[in-house]
Amino acid sequence: MMTIASFAPIVDARTEILILGSIPGIKSLEKVEYYGNKQNQFWKIICTIFNNTVVPDCYKNKVDFLLQNRIGLWDVVRNCERKGSLDIAIKNQEINDFDTFLNEHPKITTLLFNGKIAYQFFYKKYGQIKGITYYVMPSTSPANTIPFENKLNEWSLVLSNL
Repeated sequence: MMTIASFAPIVDARTEILILGSIPGIKSLEKVEYYGNKQNQFWKIICTIFNNTVVPDCYKNKVDFLLQNRIGLWDVVRNCERKGSLDIAIKNQEINDFDTFLNEHPKITTLLFNGKIAYQFFYKKYGQIKGITYYVMPSTSPANTIPFENKLNEWSLVLSNL
């Protein structure tokens, strides 16, 4: 069991949509990059939706692409103990301070949860926050065996209308 911590949020003054994962997996922690596991379909889904069929190689370019599309990234869990990378193995989690964060970023009106566990952790602490719309998306993790096309369709339905 190792203790792990989430990364700082990726957000700027334009951010209106915040995508929330649970906490980075081992490969992401090693690379110090959100969704750093090449098997994770997050970047491919986001780039496909916004008509950028090629996922940038450079992490900075990926981040810039998100921010240009008014999208930020963060994790629900601030720190926890976990063996491996699976969300079901998360123990003794501490949740990030979303009251302060959302007050500091008033343009954010939409939260997309990358998987049910991120949503469950968030909702257990915060419930429904007034003025914020929630969407629970299929996890982009390789552990979620739903076909890519199905994940892409669900993510597209939401992001295309925001």
